[in-house]
Amino acid sequence: MNGCIFASIHLAESTWEFHAMQVKPAHQYKVLIFGASYGSLLATKLALAGHDATLVCLPNEVELINREGTRVRFPIKGREGLVEVDSRGLLGKISATTPNNVNLANYDLVVLAMQEPQYGATGVRELLHAVAEARLPTMSIMNMPPLTYLARIPGLSLTDYRNCYTDPSVWDGFDPTMMTLCSPDAQAFRPPDQPINVLQVRLPTNFKAARFESEVHTQMLRQIAADIEAVRFDTGSEVIELPVKLKVFDSVFVPLAKWSMLLAGNYRCVGANGMRPIKEAIHDDLGLSKNIYNWARQLCLLLGASETDLVPFEKYANAALSLGSPSSAARALFAGAKNIERVDLLMQTVAAKQGMQSEAVNQIVNLVNQQLEKNRALPVVA
Repeated sequence: MNGCIFASIHLAESTWEFHAMQVKPAHQYKVLIFGASYGSLLATKLALAGHDATLVCLPNEVELINREGTRVRFPIKGREGLVEVDSRGLLGKISATTPNNVNLANYDLVVLAMQEPQYGATGVRELLHAVAEARLPTMSIMNMPPLTYLARIPGLSLTDYRNCYTDPSVWDGFDPTMMTLCSPDAQAFRPPDQPINVLQVRLPTNFKAARFESEVHTQMLRQIAADIEAVRFDTGSEVIELPVKLKVFDSVFVPLAKWSMLLAGNYRCVGANGMRPIKEAIHDDLGLSKNIYNWARQLCLLLGASETDLVPFEKYANAALSLGSPSSAARALFAGAKNIERVDLLMQTVAAKQGMQSEAVNQIVNLVNQQLEKNRALPVVA
C-alpha cells in the first residue's frame, strides 16, 4: 500500500492527511449541487481546485457528509488499486444540506446531478423553482437534458417533448440563457458494501460542458475548468495528476455525444426478462450496436452537430469493455422504479420530428415501456 493508493476497500486513518498540491484560486466559486451520489464526483474536483461545493441531499446523507466528509476513489492509468480523495484534506470545502436550508444568495453556480424524476420531489421542486427565479447560472450533469436546454437546440420546440419528462412543469420557470448541459461521460457508482459518502469512479473520462449564452457565465466555467486542470495530488510518496476534468466547448451539441452511448449501451441493458451489463449490451452483437450508435449520431448531425462534436463508435466500444455492470437505468427499472430518465423516448420523439425512425430503437423504447408498466401496476408499499 502506497500513500493513499488502495488495492482494497480498507481505509487508513491517515488518508485525509494527504491533500492536493495547489494554490488558492484567484476567485473562489461557491457551487450548489443537487445530489450527493454522482454529485460528489464533481464536488471533489471543485474542492481539489479550491472551490466550495454544497451537496443538496437527504437528511441521513447530510449528517454523514458533514461529519465525515466524502470519499471518491479514482482509478489511475498504469497503477494498481485506487487513489482515494477525502474531502477533509482539500483546500475547498464540501458540505451538505437539505433543500429547505439553502440560501441561494450564497452561490455562484448551480449543478443538477440528480436523476431527472427526482426533481419533482417535495422540497427539491421548490428549491429548483427558486433557482429559476433567482436566475442563477445552472449546469446539468444529468443524462437527460433538462427540458429547458432543448430550447438551445435550433429547431426544437419544447412543447413537442414534454411527454418525455416525468414532470415537465419543474422546468417551466427556467430561462434557456441561464441553462447549460454537461455530458456526464465519467462513470461512477456507490459501492454497495460501503457507507453512502463513498463513490468509486469506474470510467475516468471527462465532463464536457457546452458554454452558456452569457460570456460572463461561460468564463466562470472556463476558469473552474482551468483550476481543475492545474491540480496535482500528493499521495504521500509522489505527486500525481488525477483524471476526470471539466472541458468547456462552444458547441451546444457536444453534450449530446452521450446520446449514442446511452441508446446503444445503457438502455439496451434492459431485456424482456432481466438486465445485462453494458459491456454485453454492446459486444454481444457489435454490428447491431454500431448501427444503433450511428443512428443516434446521424440524428445529432441532422440537428446541427458536427462530426467533431461527437465520439466515434470504436472509441465508445473500447471504453464499454470496462463497464461490467448494468446501467443505472436498468438497475432502477428492475428494482421497481415507476419512473426513470427517458433519453431513449426523447431521442425517438426528436427523431420522429426529423423524419427518422428505427425498428431497433422502437424495440428499445418498447422494452423500457413494458417494464415501467409492470412496475406501475405493482401495489404501493406503505
